[in-house]
Amino acid sequence: MKLLLIHAKSFEYEAREKALEGAEDIDGRRVGKAENALVVFVTVEEGDSSDPGVVSAAVREIEDVFRRVKASEVVVYPYAHLSENLASPGEALAILKSIESQLSEKGLKTQRAPFGWYKRFTLDCYGHPLSELSRSIRPGEPPKRGFEDFAVMFPDGRVVSVEELPSGLPADFVALLESEVFKRRREGGEPQFLEYCKKFGFEWEPMSDLGHMRYGPEATIMVEAVSEYAWQVCRSLGIPVYKVRGTNTFNLEYKPVLQHAQLFGDRLYQFEVDEKKLVLRYAACHQQFAMIKDWEISYRDLPLGMLEIADSYRLEQPGELLLCFRLRKFTMPDLHIFCRDLAQAQEVSFLVHRKIYEEMRRLGRDYVSIYNLTRSFLDGHKEYLRKLVEMEGKPVLLHFVPEGKYYWFLNIEYNIIDELGRPREIGTFQIDFGNAERFGITYTDEKGERKHPVIIHTALIGSIERYIFAVFDTAAQKSKRGEQPSLPLWLAPVQVRVIPFSKEYLKNADEVADKFEKEGVRVDVDDRDESVGKRVRDAEVKWIPYVIVIGKKEAETGKLSVRIRGQGQLEMTLEELVERINKELQGYPKVSAMLPRYLSKRPSYR
Repeated sequence: MKLLLIHAKSFEYEAREKALEGAEDIDGRRVGKAENALVVFVTVEEGDSSDPGVVSAAVREIEDVFRRVKASEVVVYPYAHLSENLASPGEALAILKSIESQLSEKGLKTQRAPFGWYKRFTLDCYGHPLSELSRSIRPGEPPKRGFEDFAVMFPDGRVVSVEELPSGLPADFVALLESEVFKRRREGGEPQFLEYCKKFGFEWEPMSDLGHMRYGPEATIMVEAVSEYAWQVCRSLGIPVYKVRGTNTFNLEYKPVLQHAQLFGDRLYQFEVDEKKLVLRYAACHQQFAMIKDWEISYRDLPLGMLEIADSYRLEQPGELLLCFRLRKFTMPDLHIFCRDLAQAQEVSFLVHRKIYEEMRRLGRDYVSIYNLTRSFLDGHKEYLRKLVEMEGKPVLLHFVPEGKYYWFLNIEYNIIDELGRPREIGTFQIDFGNAERFGITYTDEKGERKHPVIIHTALIGSIERYIFAVFDTAAQKSKRGEQPSLPLWLAPVQVRVIPFSKEYLKNADEVADKFEKEGVRVDVDDRDESVGKRVRDAEVKWIPYVIVIGKKEAETGKLSVRIRGQGQLEMTLEELVERINKELQGYPKVSAMLPRYLSKRPSYR
């Protein structure tokens, strides 16, 4: 069943003519009017009549919204346009009558527009945050979370219900609210970043399972660079971090592996070998926990971190898959930080929280956050949470979860708003109180007693693929503003391209390229037998940040004519250009080119 709920200042309809042979008798209900009404457009779908809970769930949703918006009455309006999977007319009418009856029994003034008629209607919507909502109810599905499961915390520590929010909230936060709380769908369309993925060699692998990618030479350079950068970011936290590696396959016969898998949910890759039930890991938790439980750790060693850049597998639904964003196999720079207790974990979390925001802001973007937590954690740690929100400098969405359901105290989801106005989770952070005991991880405290650490789970920059998604989405938003899309210099597969005016200047081009290679800069030479204009245009198509054309003048004077993407053309010496590029690359990893220097030696040029 699909519901569209509109809080209307006024609503009126008129039945004009029958749309179905079996249209119900209108019994004088040809015209209907209502003031301060919750108008519920209802589409009854095939299968709804098989579960009595569908009607009950619909009535609960309608009553909840009715009371929150303080409407005077409900108008149940048959509307066949929210789904293509319609129930039969008889089933639909019976369910609509049942909804009307149950609402009336609850004391709500209710009228129902006639079923099976073409109708004219006019509607004056109030336009407040709760005035336009949609709901989807499926047979056998548990009740959806309601507005009472959410609140908003501001940097000054105020906690406000979503019904009482002030106006003037940041646009990106409003987009988060609309998606997560009010379930409003943004317009679809193909996002621009998909074109950029293809440009740089990020593609689906058609010979694998759904949701598995392949990475061409340029994409591989970018993945290697981001992987190295993820390690660099972890070390910059200022605590000891150990890098490890392990297996992707874990045996469900081991109790902690099974329990952790059960906590994760139903999106597991499972298979059997030698009569053993195995799971492909969905994060690096298994390997790191299995390893550190064998370490002898003192309280003096804590906090300590463990990082693995791990293949991770999640059996996402086919309709949810999105290149470089939602995958079945992805690469996660999974960091776990082991702390003595919750107090130390909270102190370390300030470092983590600040770093997560710092890294996204280095891309020129900002996060909006969802804090998943229990009400008791909010009540007991409000000042700690206020400090986290204060560091963000903007409101955050609180989502309250049931007590005792999860193994963490706090789970923060960091979202950017993409070019189509949709929240996209990139970074993550959790404070875990359950897995150390489950896996047998201990440390020795000051008294020589064995204690279980509190564990911080985080992906500071998100998965490798999602970080690259954020980079491409940033380029798409630049393009939307009329700017040239580009990559950060450290991520560009080719950072400098040298174009000899003719074969006569190929030696000069090689000398320039040699200098850059010694500095660790990714450089190539376009030695193809094409015009200079075409070769410059091809470099622009590939978003190459620095393009140098070398001809007679440059060879004689030593002054280079340099095209800088997004900035125009400058003249400088080779030494000046090297200094400029090294300064721009400062603080970022230098990864080798992995491509032949000469474009003429490459099997294809895309």
